[in-house]
Amino acid sequence: MSENVLLNLDSEPRFDAIKAADIEPAMTEAMQQAAAAITALKAEPDVSWNNTVEALTSITERVGRIWSVVAHLNSVADTPELRAAYNALMPKVSEFFTAISQDIALYERFKSIKASAEYAQLSPAQQTKLNHDLRDFVLSGAELPEQEQAEFAALQAEGAQLSAAFSQNVLDATDAFALYFANGAELAGQENTSGQTSTDADFARDSEISGLTEEALAMFAAAAQAEGKAGYKIGLQMPHYLAVMQYAHNRELRRQLYHAYSTRASELGEAKWDNTANINRILQIAAREAQLLGFQNYAELSLATKMADTPQQVMTFLQDLASRAKPFAEKDLAEVKTYAREHLGLDDLQPWDMTYASEKLRQAKYAFSQTEVKKYFPADRVLAGLFAQIDKLYGVHFIEKQVPVWHPDVRYYELEQGGAIIGGVYMDLYARAGKRGGAWMNDYRGRRRFITGDHAGQLQTPIAYLVCNFTPPVAGNTARLSHEEILTLFHETGHGLHHLLTQVDELGVSGINGVEWDAVEMPSQFMENFVWEYDVLAGMSCHQDTGAVLPEELYKKMLAAKNFQSGLWMLRQMEFAQFDMEIYSHPGCDWQQTLQEVRRRVAVMPQPDFNRFAHSFSHIFAGGYSAGYYSYSWAEVLSADIYAAFEEEANAAATGKRFWHEVLAVGGSRPAMESFKAFRGREPTIDALLRHCGFFNETA
Repeated sequence: MSENVLLNLDSEPRFDAIKAADIEPAMTEAMQQAAAAITALKAEPDVSWNNTVEALTSITERVGRIWSVVAHLNSVADTPELRAAYNALMPKVSEFFTAISQDIALYERFKSIKASAEYAQLSPAQQTKLNHDLRDFVLSGAELPEQEQAEFAALQAEGAQLSAAFSQNVLDATDAFALYFANGAELAGQENTSGQTSTDADFARDSEISGLTEEALAMFAAAAQAEGKAGYKIGLQMPHYLAVMQYAHNRELRRQLYHAYSTRASELGEAKWDNTANINRILQIAAREAQLLGFQNYAELSLATKMADTPQQVMTFLQDLASRAKPFAEKDLAEVKTYAREHLGLDDLQPWDMTYASEKLRQAKYAFSQTEVKKYFPADRVLAGLFAQIDKLYGVHFIEKQVPVWHPDVRYYELEQGGAIIGGVYMDLYARAGKRGGAWMNDYRGRRRFITGDHAGQLQTPIAYLVCNFTPPVAGNTARLSHEEILTLFHETGHGLHHLLTQVDELGVSGINGVEWDAVEMPSQFMENFVWEYDVLAGMSCHQDTGAVLPEELYKKMLAAKNFQSGLWMLRQMEFAQFDMEIYSHPGCDWQQTLQEVRRRVAVMPQPDFNRFAHSFSHIFAGGYSAGYYSYSWAEVLSADIYAAFEEEANAAATGKRFWHEVLAVGGSRPAMESFKAFRGREPTIDALLRHCGFFNETA
């Protein structure tokens, strides 16, 4: 057995033992062995499911699993050595998988199975997988002439490299920014006449002076201490950025952070991190790939594997939602402008004032603050409440297990039902340097029942990664989550449950595999609804000073504020989604001009000329949402309608088990719309979404 950890991945990888030097030899050996096995597979004179589809699944799963571990570490534990190894191998890995997807001999074997008598004997999941595979052969260029196949493969490899470079530029530009302050006076924009630097004992005083919460100041102090400095360090990681934008009285500080954040990875910052050329080339590659495959544009190619049929159908959907939301957004903006002018002395409300003024307005209107709410939700208690809700819905228990991890903050849980382990999940919840921003779920492995080989008959259980960037615990204190962070946690766990609760035994369509991209957000958005139920919130609450549960009076205030500025939020989503669909529908367009045109059409709050949002829009340039960002809103129609069933039916456990059976369990083994209708008994309607957003009465 090789000593290389990556060549001996077990149920839980030895993350603490993986070295950057392991990556190249492990991937090289795995790909060489896989290539030899594929050659032997193609030499088999007879063609069957077992010696072709099942065999190829085993061959590619090993390579894919090693690479997924490397890619995961590149996202959550970036180092120069790891990044260099990852970037060096990216073209070779892309070439390996593209060659398989374009292999005519393999394609012919798959087609012959479809045409054979064996096809009728396959399970529905196997038939679906085979049909998906045949479609994907075509979409990977298997039917192209040899010269165009080579061009397509080269484009795929280059595109993968560019996406990685895009993401790394955003990470580096984010991590490089820092502002340092000696004390609260400097944070408030005042001269530090005392010449003193704040200590822990000064947090309360500095909070009063600056407007920043004591928790935020402790976080900034810890960041400075990590560099051996006194005072406060403010970066651009989301917990830092949001704390300033929401609470800092210092308008110039807010403007400075807004400028830095909105110009990340653009020509207005460090040239080495400028993503302009990457975006240009990513769009060129997308257009050329679509052209090679016979599509008019990349948006059409993207939708070939989604629920939506055409780019125009998507744009009509987005324009309809935007038109419904815009009157509410205009009212939202007018309200915050009036408040800012009358109570904050801000006659010319700017984008860097919006979050600050909105939080002040929320406090005035609903008589509570997000800081007050956060005191009730220690992270461990929130996790326990999350697990309790999942147990209530599905009868599944989470049991913590000690396994090797990539950072001390990471925790691992096994999912158990009826004494059997049905899956596992790594949870990496807190922001830190070297970790990509945002929140996501990814998988280490999927559910699969082996048919042949040494493991024939055995069941492989699924394992997922759940990654967030919450405010980390500081100085030994318990981390506390905002309501927004709890929503994010439930959202990403919804993705995880989609993968972990599958009951499909065919790897290609179990869990999230094979699910249409515009349906993958449905289970995650569905889970968010429970964070608005009092019993759920009360069960995970414990005040930091008194130990009291969340008061029902405070909950009612939160509920009353649920749709606070929902019009502005919806329009923001429409802006992003329409920009995405426009630039991938019109090859060669000026994407920066397109963004301005979309903003003029959709937005109600103008953005400054220096705003370079697109340069850090990782979802559509590095995150798999190219011509697919609309999926969040598309799936939200489905998820709101599904939650409405829980509102209508008294027995949550019975409804939850039916949702598991009809939606989560089947994964990608049948079309998402069929799963929705099997659960709901009808086509989806937009009514529940409009009601949940507070738009229903005036738009029905």
